[in-house]
Amino acid sequence: METTVSTKGQIVIPAELREKDDIKPGQRFAVERIDRGEYRFVRMEDAPNDGLVDWLVACPVKDYFVSIDSESTDEL
Repeated sequence: METTVSTKGQIVIPAELREKDDIKPGQRFAVERIDRGEYRFVRMEDAPNDGLVDWLVACPVKDYFVSIDSESTDEL
């Protein structure tokens, strides 16, 4: 499979590979130079809480989360 480097230095991963490996826009990759003309791209893992804020902001209704009564932790 072939691709081209753009004038901005960007490399496009062909659609067939993106679909096969479920690569989405914004995903990060580590690039390693193995030798002259040889490179390795490795998809980086997302942080465990990645997207949490977006999920919370997208709550279905106002007042979805309610406070609960609990004992004070001031004396622990």
